[in-house]
Amino acid sequence: MPVVVVVVSLMVGGGLLAREVYRTPDVQQDAILALPSSTARPPGQQPGPGTVELTPDAAAHPLHEDVRRLLQRYFDSINNRDYDAWRTTVTKARIQAKSRPAWLHDYRSTKDGSPLVYRIDAASDEDLRVLLGFTSVQDPLDAPDALPGSSCVHWKLTLPVTLESGNWRIDNVAGYTTPEATKC
Repeated sequence: MPVVVVVVSLMVGGGLLAREVYRTPDVQQDAILALPSSTARPPGQQPGPGTVELTPDAAAHPLHEDVRRLLQRYFDSINNRDYDAWRTTVTKARIQAKSRPAWLHDYRSTKDGSPLVYRIDAASDEDLRVLLGFTSVQDPLDAPDALPGSSCVHWKLTLPVTLESGNWRIDNVAGYTTPEATKC
């Protein structure tokens, strides 16, 4: 009988330990969760809402809320044509690469929406890679070189996010990634 009690106790303890080890991380309730949509919005509803959303996979990352807030400020600054606000979301190198006149010209007719963070990966303690999709509408004359004349573009890309002076900032997109752009 004592052997049975010991064996049952070990089994229960092992089960509780396994439950903790294999438990999925808790998702914060303040995270805005979404799944990729398989239905396209009608042209009149593009680019969609401006609120940054996260897939459950992205929301499971411990820095998801920092990334979501950063991207929200980033997209808001573009949609509001606010270069000074944009500067607070990007690295010094990116600011140096894009002057105020060039930025205002590049985003003069841009409206971004439906931003969805698919995944957040740590490249190091101070660098993240954020897989992101969003929709951009613009004057066809301001369309990206890859899709001339397009007034609506779906983008998917990996954004490098780095810790700079104690704050997370969006860095220049390096040559390791090529943004995917498709016409709406």
